[in-house]
Amino acid sequence: MKEFLQRLLRHARRKVFLIADSHPVHKSKKVQRWLEKRCDDRDLFFLPGYSPELNPDELLNQDVKSNALGRRGPGNQTEMTTDVRSYLRSTQKRPDIVKSDFEEEHVNYAAK
Repeated sequence: MKEFLQRLLRHARRKVFLIADSHPVHKSKKVQRWLEKRCDDRDLFFLPGYSPELNPDELLNQDVKSNALGRRGPGNQTEMTTDVRSYLRSTQKRPDIVKSDFEEEHVNYAAK
């Protein structure tokens, strides 16, 4: 988690508003200490406990399962990793797809 946040903040040109679920790693003391040192760079908001319908990541997860893995079942872990990375790279170049996830009724709060 800490490594992800470091990369995210390094490339951010303005304050980051991060919405996280309540997974224990997100609330760990190590992550909290690191975040406290950077309170000017980010605001962190936690989703209510077990609320997948409010988590835009769940829409991305479903998209990946349907389109990267569902088209043809990977034969092994290496193929699965390759398929997912390839799909995510192509999705990254299509902001309209990512934007449409945030237009869904239950998660559009995150786009405002």
